[in-house]
Amino acid sequence: MTTRTWLITGVSSGFGHALTTQLLQRGDTVIGTVRNLDKVADLTEQYPDTFRPEILDVTDTAAVRKTVDAAFAAGRIDVIVSNAGYGLFGAAEEISDAQVEQIIATNLTGSIALIRSALPHLHAQGGGRIIQMSTYGGQVAFPGNSMYHATKWGVEGFAEAVAQEVAPFGIGVTIVEPGGARTEFRYGSAQVAEAIDAYDGNPAHAFRAMLDPTNGLAPGDPQRMAGRIIESADTEPAPLRMVLGSQALDATLGVLRKRIEDFEAQRDLATSTDFPPGE
Repeated sequence: MTTRTWLITGVSSGFGHALTTQLLQRGDTVIGTVRNLDKVADLTEQYPDTFRPEILDVTDTAAVRKTVDAAFAAGRIDVIVSNAGYGLFGAAEEISDAQVEQIIATNLTGSIALIRSALPHLHAQGGGRIIQMSTYGGQVAFPGNSMYHATKWGVEGFAEAVAQEVAPFGIGVTIVEPGGARTEFRYGSAQVAEAIDAYDGNPAHAFRAMLDPTNGLAPGDPQRMAGRIIESADTEPAPLRMVLGSQALDATLGVLRKRIEDFEAQRDLATSTDFPPGE
């Protein structure tokens, strides 16, 4: 088995922690970013030679670039995993301006900054792999999740375009779209906007049932999902998208089929706006 060096953002919990733990157990090296070193003290103690924690707030673009530059200065990095992010729930009207700015800076701008900072180094070393953590919510939209979807639909468009730009350099890009999983994302770190009474009973508040574990846990196993993500680094060419979870796949296929059906119904409308042939 080939050992690799990985740079992963947001390794203190969720998929970042699951990925890091499995990679260290198999002998890989992980440079993992966190905002609090105490949360990964156990990994630092257990894997002093192969785990290098770094404090990083991905909303600080200059700090992202400095961290990436320093990581590559220490040696080759085979895989970049843009994982740091969080969920924000509530109707669009309920979300504050500050909450809008923060989630965009974290989930979207932070991911863009990480990937852009890594690209010159990946070119210089002759290739590598970029894994962008998204969600099936990068394809499917639910009420009460507007800003989370905005960041994930945005980063998916960015990553898909970049994948085409860097493929000639031997750099692969994979967008990971997990479904609901039993991580802190859903049961701990999710942020909820201040409620407006007018939305009580509105579909925008349906997320409350999802966030309550007494209503049933999410079907996705984060450890199994992390394993599939790690395996993808060996797949050539890099898969552009990976949907993880049967629920996520079924929902995505349903939405995409309906979207294609709606587009097909607009064929006459679309062609009606072209110049006639020969003009």
